[in-house]
Amino acid sequence: MARLLGIDTGGTYTDAVIFEQDAGPAAGVVAAAKALTTKHDLAVGVREAIEAVLPEAAAEIALVSLSTTLATNAVVEGQGSPVCLLLIGTGPEVLERSNLRQALAGDPVAFIPGGHRASGDEQAPLDLEAARAAIRQHAPKVAAFVVAGYFGVRNPAHEAKLRDMIHEETGLPVTCGHELTTNLDAPRRAVTAVLNGRLIPLLQQLILAVRDLMTEKGIAAPLMVVQGDGSLISAEAALTRPIETILSGPAASVIGARYLSGEDDVIVSDMGGTTTDIAVLRDGRPALDLEGATVGGWRTMVEAVAVHTFGLGGDSELRLDDHGRLVLGPRRAVPLALLARDTPAALETLRVQAARGESDPGDGRFALRLRPLDAATTSLSSGETRVWQKLSEGPVALEVLLADHHLERPLRRLVDRGLVIVSAFTPSDAAHVLGLQEGWNAEAARLGAELWRRRLAAAGLPDFHDAEAFARRVFDQVVVQSGKALAASALAEERAPLPGPGERLGELLVERALAGNDEGGGDPPLLGAALVLGRPIVAIGAPAATYYPAVAARLGTRATVPPHAGVTNAVGAVASGVARTVKALITAPDDQRYRVHMASGVRDFPGLAPARDYAAAEARRLAAEQAREAGAGQIDIRVDEDERIVTGPAGDRIFVESEVVATAVGRPRLAGA
Repeated sequence: MARLLGIDTGGTYTDAVIFEQDAGPAAGVVAAAKALTTKHDLAVGVREAIEAVLPEAAAEIALVSLSTTLATNAVVEGQGSPVCLLLIGTGPEVLERSNLRQALAGDPVAFIPGGHRASGDEQAPLDLEAARAAIRQHAPKVAAFVVAGYFGVRNPAHEAKLRDMIHEETGLPVTCGHELTTNLDAPRRAVTAVLNGRLIPLLQQLILAVRDLMTEKGIAAPLMVVQGDGSLISAEAALTRPIETILSGPAASVIGARYLSGEDDVIVSDMGGTTTDIAVLRDGRPALDLEGATVGGWRTMVEAVAVHTFGLGGDSELRLDDHGRLVLGPRRAVPLALLARDTPAALETLRVQAARGESDPGDGRFALRLRPLDAATTSLSSGETRVWQKLSEGPVALEVLLADHHLERPLRRLVDRGLVIVSAFTPSDAAHVLGLQEGWNAEAARLGAELWRRRLAAAGLPDFHDAEAFARRVFDQVVVQSGKALAASALAEERAPLPGPGERLGELLVERALAGNDEGGGDPPLLGAALVLGRPIVAIGAPAATYYPAVAARLGTRATVPPHAGVTNAVGAVASGVARTVKALITAPDDQRYRVHMASGVRDFPGLAPARDYAAAEARRLAAEQAREAGAGQIDIRVDEDERIVTGPAGDRIFVESEVVATAVGRPRLAGA
C-alpha cells in the first residue's frame, strides 16, 4: 500500500502526516505531528514536522503533497512583496476600478501604449521602448513584475512580449493577466495578477524548503501543491501561479474534514493561528465560487472552494476598536507566551513593565523580524532601514523601538509588507492563563493580561479583578467572533442581505445572542435573542477543541471535532486529485470569419465547424498537457461547449459566441508507479 506524506504550512503551525492510501479514515493516518511555522526560515518548521513523522525508510514515500495558508494569510493581513504593474493600453483612470489603486498599496505602475480590442485585433502598436524604460527604472526596488493588457484575454500577444522582455532584462518573476483567467474585466484581472506577483517569493521560499528537505531525506517522489479548488498541481506549476493556491489551506481542510468526519451536510470551520475559514459541504462536496474567490476584501478571478475567510485565530492580536471595545484580529501577533519561551529577555522586560506603576502604550508589545528581505535593500526607506537594523539582534520592546516617534510609520510599513511582526497578547495567551493550553511560558501570558488590565483601567474602561477574569473575557470574545463568522457565512451562502454600516440592530442582536444575552448586570435583558445554525459544525484546526463546544452551544447546534482535527489540512493535501481546465472562446468578428481565442494565441477560420473542431482539439490537447505537467498519471478528459445564439428580426439564428471547455482529471503519479 502506497505511503504518502502530507504537509500543511499555516501562519502558526506546520503539520505533517504519513498517510496510507485506501486504508480508510480510521487507519489512514499512520503518524501525525505539528511544529511551529518559522517564517524567518520556513525550512526549520518544515524539517521539525517532517522528521517527527518520517519513517526510517524514506524511500517508501510515493508522493509528497503540500497545502498552505501562507498566501491566504498574506492577503488577509495586507502583506506581500513589492511589485511593479505594467498596464498596456489603459490610462490612470483604470486604477479607480475594482480597488486596483488600493491593491497596489503604493507600488509603482507604468502605462504602456498598446493593447487590443474585444475582437482581438490590435488597437495600437506596443511601445517596447517605453516598456523597457519602465522595467529598468523599477526593477531594483521590486520583487516581481505584473503585466495586464487591455483585452489581453482576447489576444495575449502584447502581454507575452513584455513578459519575455522582463525575463531578459531582469530575471525577475512575471505574472501576466491572461495566464490566470480567461474572463473579461481588466481591472479585476489586474488585481488578481498583482496579488499573484506579491505571493511568488513567499510560495517560492516554502517550495524550495520542502524540496531541499526531500533531497536531504532521500525522498524521490513527486511534489504537489493543493490549489484553491482542492485539486493538485505540480510544484513547478504552482511557482508560476501562486494565486491559485490562495485558498489552498482551506480547500485542503474541507477535503480533509469530509474524509475524517464522514459528514456530508455540515458547515466546516477551520480555525488556525491567523484565520478562520468556513465552507459548506452539501452531499459531501464543497461548492466552488465560480465568480472568483474573495479573500481579505479582494475579489479575485480565481475559481476556488467557496470559503469565507475571517482574520480570527488563536494568535489574533487583541486590540481596542474605535469604540473602546476589545476585539481580535485581523492581524496575527506572536503570543507573548511563545516569545518568552524562545526569548527569555522578553520575559524580563514584561516583569519590569508590570512592576512599574504607570501604563505605557508600548507595554506588552514587541517587534521582531518575521522573514528575510524579499527584494534589494534599496527597496527600504531610510526609516525602514533603521527599524530593520534595530531588529537585527532579536525582538525589541515597542517602548524602546518607538522612543523615536519618527519610526512609527516605517515600522507599520514593514509590518504591512510582512517583513516584521508584532508580539502581543492573543487568545493563545489567554488559554495559557486559564490552563486550557500549555507548553509555552504561562508567566509571560499572565503578565500580558495584567498589563492589559492596567491599560484598560488607565483609559477608564471596564476593569477586571484579576488576570483570569480578563483571560475569560478574551476567551468569550473568541467565541462571539467565531459565532458571528459562522452566522455571516450562513447568511452569505443563502444570499441574505446583511445589515449595512449604519444598521446596528442586526449586529446587536447577534452579539447579544452569542454573548448569552448577558449585558454584565444581574437582570435579564428586556429583549433576548437566540441564533440557531441549521447545520452541524465540523470544527478543525489546533484551537478547535478549545472554543467550538461553546460556539456550537450558543448557536443551538452540535460540533464534531474529528480525530486528527489538528492536522486535517495535511490529510486533505494527500486525499486530493489533479484537475486542469482549458477554455477556448469562439467569436465572429465579421460575416467571413470565426475567431478562436486561447491563451496560446488567436486563430481565424472560414467557418464555425472548423473553428469548433480546432477549439475542442486544442483545448483537449492543452488540458492533457497541463494535467501531465501538474503531475497526473492516467488522465480522463471531458469537453463541453456552451454556445450562445440569438434570434434575429427575421427569425434567423445569429451566432454570438461559444465557449469550449476541456477538463482533464486524474490521480497524481506516484513514485515507482
